[in-house]
Amino acid sequence: MTNSEQVSRPAAPPDTTPEAAARRDWAWKRLETPIGPLLLAATREGLVRVAFHADERTARRELTRLEQFFGGAPLASVPHLETATAELTAYFAGELLSFTVPLDWSLSSGFPARVLHALADGVPYGSVVGYQDLADRVGEPGAARAVGAAMGSNPLPVIVPCHRVVASDGGIGGFGGGLETKRLLLALEGVLPAPLF
Repeated sequence: MTNSEQVSRPAAPPDTTPEAAARRDWAWKRLETPIGPLLLAATREGLVRVAFHADERTARRELTRLEQFFGGAPLASVPHLETATAELTAYFAGELLSFTVPLDWSLSSGFPARVLHALADGVPYGSVVGYQDLADRVGEPGAARAVGAAMGSNPLPVIVPCHRVVASDGGIGGFGGGLETKRLLLALEGVLPAPLF
């Protein structure tokens, strides 16, 4: 089996009522990467979930949530899953600077979705943004802490680059995938020096 689960906690589905759980086609797989295994899930609309540290236990938990949200078991594959796999592989090889895989935003809503869209659309490879700057970009200047919470609920890390959001004091800030993972991603993009070992 090539599938597994993630350690970071996904955002709770925005609406888990029976109406929201109408059956949707989806598929998943595990991708081995330099930052550890990632669980990828996609629908026919686009990539819907990226989960860090995809060991078996975490994968089972993540897959149970996705089965409940999408109203059934996964398919063997959907087209966007293979696109995401190829693009992430190229990204980790230093050959891709911008993702083009379509995204399915159904696991994010409200303020977090607004912030994540602004992040995905406005913070390119090799750059960083502060929590306050991102709050300003979405027209909520008093919401820097809420931006941090939105980063923690990001269902599409790496693709929607929450690792590029840093503290205003020069620190790298927090990260749902762990600070070492954040450092590695920022080093890959040339923002931080590569680790010595």
